[in-house]
Amino acid sequence: MYFMQQVSNPSVSSISSLVSLEGLGAFRSLEELILDNNQLGDDLALPALPRLHTLTLNKNQISDLECLLDHLAEVTPSLEYLSLLGNVACPNELVSLEKDEEDYKRYRYFVLHKLPNLKFLDARKVTKEEREEALVRGAFMKVVKPKILSDSVAASPESHYTPLPSASRELTSHRGVLGKCHYVYYGRNSEGNRFIRDDQL
Repeated sequence: MYFMQQVSNPSVSSISSLVSLEGLGAFRSLEELILDNNQLGDDLALPALPRLHTLTLNKNQISDLECLLDHLAEVTPSLEYLSLLGNVACPNELVSLEKDEEDYKRYRYFVLHKLPNLKFLDARKVTKEEREEALVRGAFMKVVKPKILSDSVAASPESHYTPLPSASRELTSHRGVLGKCHYVYYGRNSEGNRFIRDDQL
């Protein structure tokens, strides 16, 4: 059984997309669920679907991958096919030019670590090598984004960093030290070049 959001004419801007899955709990025997091209975000909440084996969420607004995977592991224990292409949570060049194949590999390992029963992820079959790599390193493949400080915090004097002491920041408070060093050669290191004259170079 399929649960789909179909758009008859994509050029019409008034057509609405799914933003919630209210009422889906009545279909507990659902096996396949296609939710492509909607506006489902990180607040996605699926009911318990013990028989669901195929789920596609392509081209939605999902960005928190770990939250989604933890939720799917809880409510869809039979899931074998998952597709998240076109979401920020799925790092590839279709979403951002800053992402590359290595980012996508790390993403796959992390997903397989969270959902080890998957046989297909996105448009690709899960290989034995990927499964073994996910088992060993998948837990460490989570991508952590740095927190962006608000303007008020960034502008506060407490957060302003300077490598110089406050006393030496003014030009008038500069103090320098002048010293003299006398070099003595004890013969432990070769200094043969010191006997070559400039006209011999």
